[in-house]
Amino acid sequence: HRHLLELLKRTMIHGESNSALIVGPRGSGKTVFLVAVLKENHQFFMTNHFLSGLLQTSDKVALKEITRQLQLENVVGDKVFGSFAENLAFLLEALKKGDRTRSCPILFVLDEFDLFVHHKNQALLYNLLDVSQSAQTPVTVIGLTCRLDILELLEKRVKSRFSHRQIYMMNSFDFKQYLKIFQEQLSLPAGFPDEPFAQKWNSNVQHLSEDKTVQDVLQDLFHNTKDLRSLHLLLMLAVSTVTVRHPLITALDLQEASKQYRTDSKANIVHGLSVLEICLIIAMKHLNEVYEGEPFNFQMVYNEFQKFLQRKAHCMYNFEKPVVMKAFEHLLQLELVKPLERPSIRVQREYLLMKLLLDSTQIMEALQLYPNCPTDVKQWAESSLSWL
Repeated sequence: HRHLLELLKRTMIHGESNSALIVGPRGSGKTVFLVAVLKENHQFFMTNHFLSGLLQTSDKVALKEITRQLQLENVVGDKVFGSFAENLAFLLEALKKGDRTRSCPILFVLDEFDLFVHHKNQALLYNLLDVSQSAQTPVTVIGLTCRLDILELLEKRVKSRFSHRQIYMMNSFDFKQYLKIFQEQLSLPAGFPDEPFAQKWNSNVQHLSEDKTVQDVLQDLFHNTKDLRSLHLLLMLAVSTVTVRHPLITALDLQEASKQYRTDSKANIVHGLSVLEICLIIAMKHLNEVYEGEPFNFQMVYNEFQKFLQRKAHCMYNFEKPVVMKAFEHLLQLELVKPLERPSIRVQREYLLMKLLLDSTQIMEALQLYPNCPTDVKQWAESSLSWL
């Protein structure tokens, strides 16, 4: 908090330009932390601009948004610029009010910073960070990202203009603290109007936190994700069962909420896949287990599938590689598999790194409900690592 505040004060008071990254997993409080710093010290910041990689999907769209937030649409008008850099330089020039000490300081916040990395030539990042190093309008660029390897994704020229300041936000609490958070989130406050009910409710919450069934449900969620938004969603589903006749939450309510929480659209999509596509998902599941969640490519999945066919040649037809590739691309379209970066001309499709967006539990539950799934395929899915 102190580090970020000092960095922003230097921009406002001393006219120093800076850049920094706030890095941490989803739900670790990156945005809440930044907004809290800005709110507490709003007198220091005159112009704040928030861009999101999810909304500003290209540099052209980002530049339009910057123009809108700077309220410079009338200044830009119908002017034609030769390049992105010229357009951005013109926008910043329009804000200058004389020398460096009297220029209006600007704070750019880039949410989902890693998505801006995939813009063509990283032009937006290069020009913003270039401005933050030059002796023009005081500019600070703050990036928010959940990618710990973000610096590895930056081009050399972009990296050279970044200050390399990084603030790490981590969910470092253990399960004991997680149980305490569960109690705090579910308990009614001291000033609740119906005091007798509040006491009864809070006493029930205390019992729930000590219940073995509830602890198992919470442990499953804790190991899956430490994101507190997931806990809030689970509790919301459980609290929505409360009625006049059923005034207190039970362990069974939390169990049902957990089932409801885990049943998602992606797992349901699996029921409509072909047997070949199911086999490719199982191959990816095994690769995830062998390489402990590391990304894989199509060639690795194809090799895993071939191993299965060699052992169980009688149960499935040996498809040609282009047919298997087409099935794999269908899984990409359904967003069950996600590429880690945008396809490049230099990288062959077979070797593009991918990530499976289903976990083992979802796959196994979907297979139980899959109609007429071959026994050998089910056994392959259930097999241990040693079988490979």
